[in-house]
Amino acid sequence: MNKRALITGVTGQDGSYLAELLLSKGYEVHGTVRRSSSFNTARVDHLYRDPHERGVRFFLHYVDMNDPLSLVRLLETAQPQEVYNLAAQSHVRVSFDMPEYTAETVALGTLRLLEALRIARAPVRLYQAGSSEMFGNAPAPQSELTELRPASPYAAAKVFAHWLTVQYREGYGLFASNGILFNHESPRRGVTFVTRKVTSAVASILAGRQDELFLGNLQAKRDWGYAPEYVEAMWLMLQHDQPDDFVIATGETHSVEELVETAFGLVGLDWRRYVRFDPRYIRPNEVHELRGDPSKAARALGWRPRTSFAELVRIILTADLVEAGLRPDDHILARAA
Repeated sequence: MNKRALITGVTGQDGSYLAELLLSKGYEVHGTVRRSSSFNTARVDHLYRDPHERGVRFFLHYVDMNDPLSLVRLLETAQPQEVYNLAAQSHVRVSFDMPEYTAETVALGTLRLLEALRIARAPVRLYQAGSSEMFGNAPAPQSELTELRPASPYAAAKVFAHWLTVQYREGYGLFASNGILFNHESPRRGVTFVTRKVTSAVASILAGRQDELFLGNLQAKRDWGYAPEYVEAMWLMLQHDQPDDFVIATGETHSVEELVETAFGLVGLDWRRYVRFDPRYIRPNEVHELRGDPSKAARALGWRPRTSFAELVRIILTADLVEAGLRPDDHILARAA
């Protein structure tokens, strides 16, 4: 029989790439979708087939992380061997505006899932999606041994979920691994996140639909990687002999200003002509530098990043140019390709 996997938050960036990866490995994949009056499945529509057809291996289920009974019923229905908990309100700046909702989905949502798995008593392996934001302003580079110093409601909720996962692993014997993933991006990233905000703005400027780009802290430094590679690490964690915690990162850091300069430079534009500062995008607590140490994942899992920062920006920008109706070859400078 094919392995069965459950992905909460399958409609997000990571969920869609992970679903593709698991399907390519022969899995039957079940994903959760929040009920809405409008469709929110664009990232996985290319995977979906009518369940009445023969040979279907991808299924969507309406589940809410705030409804524990829906989680219990889904575990009984899908009977997965692997569960990947990716569901969350994941925008850090928004978490300051919606702290209670963020805590409900990220922290208590994880608790409800862990309890459902404990009660089920099935031999399930759990991947819990952590975040580099949990480190806050702890000195870089940050590793699995670095003190967790969250500086946002989102980060604090992730820390709660992280330690709960450790508790259920050590207290109840659940195979549960925490993946502490640093920033990972792709063309499927939401446009409110800074990478896509920048690249989509470049495309809109070239298309004549936008004149300015408003940003906050240009000096913030992040460790940016390519999302399809990071979901491979999630899968590898659940194939490992023992559950554990792993930092997934590139080990390099770049500022938001470098991101802006690279994206505008790829099309020959001077970013200073277009970028404006808006204090509304400054967080109440700023995190200055996140840079991961992925050496443990390299040793134990054989995982290493393959896409450079410059190539990552080019990949995302290329997709945004196409989405804006432009030909990338007409705009991206050959010397920067």
